[in-house]
Amino acid sequence: MSEQPELSLVILSWNTRDLTLACLRALYADQSEFSREVIVVDNGSEDDSADAIAAQFPEVRLLRNAKNEGYSRGNNLGAALAKGRFLCLLNSDTEVRPKALDQMLRFLDCNPEYGAVGPRLVHPDGRVQSACKRFPGLLTAVCFDSFFGSFPPGSWVQRRYLMADFDHLESRDVDQPPGACFMLERALYEELDGMDEELWLFYNDVDLCRRLQAMGKRIRYLASAEVMHHEGASTSSFGKFVVMWNRNRMAYYRKQHGAWTDGYLRLVIRMRALEESIRAGFRHKDPAARRSERAHIRGMVKEILAR
Repeated sequence: MSEQPELSLVILSWNTRDLTLACLRALYADQSEFSREVIVVDNGSEDDSADAIAAQFPEVRLLRNAKNEGYSRGNNLGAALAKGRFLCLLNSDTEVRPKALDQMLRFLDCNPEYGAVGPRLVHPDGRVQSACKRFPGLLTAVCFDSFFGSFPPGSWVQRRYLMADFDHLESRDVDQPPGACFMLERALYEELDGMDEELWLFYNDVDLCRRLQAMGKRIRYLASAEVMHHEGASTSSFGKFVVMWNRNRMAYYRKQHGAWTDGYLRLVIRMRALEESIRAGFRHKDPAARRSERAHIRGMVKEILAR
């Protein structure tokens, strides 16, 4: 390997031991024409992930964090160790298909007007994942995953955001490619100061894409490059998923749309909580069960909105 590899891969691992090992096996089975280095950032895993990685893949550069530093900071710490000309942020719940990363690197190398590229994601059974999205707007906050998104015009807003008009079978420019495998020049990542660490787990890739486009860079979805993705496996075990998602969404909206959106998102969150409280009445015939779920909803809202 040359002193400076062409590609640095940063894999963030948190309690995904078996998935991370499968991810690494797929990487090392892929015979690349470009030199690579692999950096794994273990974010305080409690499942012996780090020891297993060190034992089975001694060639990996392994950074052991004492605690879970979050997705943004974890990736930034890994990127700070990188030496490659290109940088790929790769989720631990992925398995790259042969030559997918080579295709992505070659695309960026031949098209300097593009700031980043993402691959086609597929489920383990081969079904295509609809992973690309348009940037979320103000109405998206009201319509996404809510009663208002179930009928027009809210359903139109939601369909536009989720790119329901795109089958993901052809390559095209997009706002947000899949964040599970995201490649760009390392110098560009450094120029952008990496991921915004206030966006601890969610919306960090959305914000990064917004900042790339603000620089005049285009972003490409490359359908010919395929990566298998165990959708949601890396975040499903995170106990504060709903709380963190909402808090990160609020921070993203404040950053991209102004401080006034804090009050707007607080209203949206309370409306969504009211919707769930009403639904709890239909889900539970037992009054005690209804009270318990509604108390849980109130507790989550209090935690989301706490300063």
